[in-house]
Amino acid sequence: MSLWRVILCILFPPLAAVDKGCGSVLIVFLLTLAGWIPSVLAALIINKK
Repeated sequence: MSLWRVILCILFPPLAAVDKGCGSVLIVFLLTLAGWIPSVLAALIINKK
């Protein structure tokens, strides 16, 4: 995972998960509505794969 991807995960998590599929974007977006920290963690985990 590149440094730019990590920065994108921190600043705008749903955008970082766009290339991983619609389900991933939806999960990260819902977590963003629930709170910033859970969405950042989910985006980092999804992008690690």
